[in-house]
Amino acid sequence: MLKDLHISTITAGLVAVLVSYSGPLAIFFQAANSANISQEMMTSWVFAISIGAAISGIALSIYFRIPIITAWSAPGTALLVTLFPNLSLNEAVGAYITAAIIIFCIGISGWFDAVIRWIPKSVAAAMMAGILFNFGISAFQAFNSVPVLTFLMLIGFVVFKAISKTYCLILLVVLCSILSITVLHADFSHFTWQLASPIWISPQWSWSSTFSLALPLVIVSLTGQFLPGFTILKTFNYHVPTRPVISVLGLVSLPIAFFGGITTVIAAITAPICTSPDAHPDHNKRYIAGIFNGVFYLIGGIFAGSIVLFFTTFPAQMIAIIAGLALLGAIFNSLSLALEDKSNIDAATITFMTTASGIQLLGIGSAFWGVVLGTGVYTLIRAMRTQKARREL
Repeated sequence: MLKDLHISTITAGLVAVLVSYSGPLAIFFQAANSANISQEMMTSWVFAISIGAAISGIALSIYFRIPIITAWSAPGTALLVTLFPNLSLNEAVGAYITAAIIIFCIGISGWFDAVIRWIPKSVAAAMMAGILFNFGISAFQAFNSVPVLTFLMLIGFVVFKAISKTYCLILLVVLCSILSITVLHADFSHFTWQLASPIWISPQWSWSSTFSLALPLVIVSLTGQFLPGFTILKTFNYHVPTRPVISVLGLVSLPIAFFGGITTVIAAITAPICTSPDAHPDHNKRYIAGIFNGVFYLIGGIFAGSIVLFFTTFPAQMIAIIAGLALLGAIFNSLSLALEDKSNIDAATITFMTTASGIQLLGIGSAFWGVVLGTGVYTLIRAMRTQKARREL
């Protein structure tokens, strides 16, 4: 391993962590604001998701000698915002545990491919687009309160993405910091290095949290994280068995749930940073990037208090803008995939509209009903087409 060390792989691991903390973490803070949780509890959340990604990423990368990049479920975090404050923190932890057990069972049984086939691709993509849609909207709704800053952030996002897709979110956070200090007079002078103090959260189970959070969390994790994550690995000629990876991540998700950590999954957004030739010209040495990605997550978890202190200094509007802009690519990709199959466009549209509506029926959230209605419409249309084909014969 020492012979395989290279500055480019270490840098790739660091950049991947910085991108995660720059974009997807902003969604976590929106969820925290929705739940009205304390700064101490938020620190526990950041500690848990960072440690989960650190342990799993280091262990899997060393064992398989492949840059397996792990992170927390960004779409799952987005789902939280739609459920808080109606969902209690204890119920959320109960749902995390349920989701982790289901994911572990899917992994250890080897049912991953079968489960993915059971959920129509267009329906799963439409559900994710519906979950993320409100975040994209919130970025542009900031025009009502801070129009000039929103315009500058939007221009910055376009310019930074044209310059470098890899560093876009990091540069966006830098711009956000400058604008927050100069225009909104945010005070970063009280920033200090603070160690994390994890807080135990007792789980509480309910049918509402199971159907509103646990089951949709499993679906978005499988379709929005594991599926594209494994696809990215194959794209760069890394072939890894799905069963042990999913099983390990399901197990890792269990203990961190008690401290507020949402499901640990294969990273989809940051994985190419560590798996592409930019990380290292030698295909067989890029696993070092996966290891150091975990190492930097470990450091971030230890100093989670400082990360929380940094992000809580930002005005709420700026956090909403960063989160929304960071998810624009994911929203576009989800919508494109949902509408790709023109023959199932009705099912995808119904799923998207139902999920984005934020409805609550029988205490169960819109993501679940979106999948139910979309899958039902998909099945009905398929059955009608089959019958029509038989009559024509």
